[in-house]
Amino acid sequence: MSRLTKYLFALAFIPGMLLSISCSNMKNNDKQKKLFEKEIGGKQVTLFTLKNSNGVKVMLTNYGGKIVNIWLPDKNGKLADIILGFNTIDEYVKGSKSFGATVGRYANRIAKATFTLDSVAYHLPVNNGPNCIHSGPDGFYSKVFDAKAIETPEGKAVEMHYMSPDGENGFPGTLDFYVTFKLTDKNELVINYKATTDKPTVLNVTNHSYFNLKGEGKGAITGIEVVVNADSIAEVANNEMIPTGIYRNILGTPMDFKAPRLVSKDIDADYDQLKYGGGYDHAWILNKKEKGELSFAASAYEPESGRFMEVFTTEPSVQFFTGNSLNGSQIGKSGVGYAKRTGFCFETQHAADSPNHPNFPTTVLRPGETFNSTTVFKFSVK
Repeated sequence: MSRLTKYLFALAFIPGMLLSISCSNMKNNDKQKKLFEKEIGGKQVTLFTLKNSNGVKVMLTNYGGKIVNIWLPDKNGKLADIILGFNTIDEYVKGSKSFGATVGRYANRIAKATFTLDSVAYHLPVNNGPNCIHSGPDGFYSKVFDAKAIETPEGKAVEMHYMSPDGENGFPGTLDFYVTFKLTDKNELVINYKATTDKPTVLNVTNHSYFNLKGEGKGAITGIEVVVNADSIAEVANNEMIPTGIYRNILGTPMDFKAPRLVSKDIDADYDQLKYGGGYDHAWILNKKEKGELSFAASAYEPESGRFMEVFTTEPSVQFFTGNSLNGSQIGKSGVGYAKRTGFCFETQHAADSPNHPNFPTTVLRPGETFNSTTVFKFSVK
């Protein structure tokens, strides 16, 4: 971040303003928390709040490991929630499960809802044409995690834990899974994933938050300027969005975000991959010096508000999704239906259908190994 950006971001947090809203925020937090306190499947659901010294606030529920709110100032210091979602736990249960969710065991699609591991075929729920997406209708996003607030040297955090039994949704092995959300005073939301298994399995997890940097319910996101640190995508075969197994070079095409590009510029271009996805919905293969390094993946800048977010990850790809399938049927926090392209996702993960493509980076996790993955969403203003 440049010195100018740091300076402008600091100006967005006016101490007097923070003092004046602190009491009302406490009351609002308590009121909102009550709307998320419920027993589901014999386990208690609640709402957790993380707040840093700059006034950035993140709210989380242990139902599906979901990000419920991220409150950020704009370039004039005006706060807005940039996360699409709902006001109550009942709405999250009834609504789309993916909003803000921790997705697993396998995020994204698996072709024909089948994969083979060590010569054994495993069959998963079919819920996306003939394929499986996000592990089926009963994935991590509908589970109640055990959760607790913890302290770290970098800031407050919430640790969530779920024990996925052997055979759940067709996946082998008992998976001992943790996800931790930490908010730092550098305005970074750090998400750490950790897992072990007692049998060979496959694992691909991500966070599926829909962002709108203008503010939740504030219309289309196609005015954002995006950068993605990638020269290629996992090419898909057709509108089922299953990879062919080929990494397609995208430099000089409508998919090229190496330099800042307005989403609106080419989202409806006459280009096969965009036509298949109805917009952007692909795995960009990230440029990395070393496998598993925490490095820059993508950024988005919204000029109207000045809000700027950067994404860093240890994962090999990022699924940039422009909310093409949103259709207005999900009524969000502001009472507004989430229409097409009113939210975008940066889903850090492995490419779809990786278990069926030996040339893709492996998603296999074996006994004795520990899965570790980190993604950082960093916020500022320009």
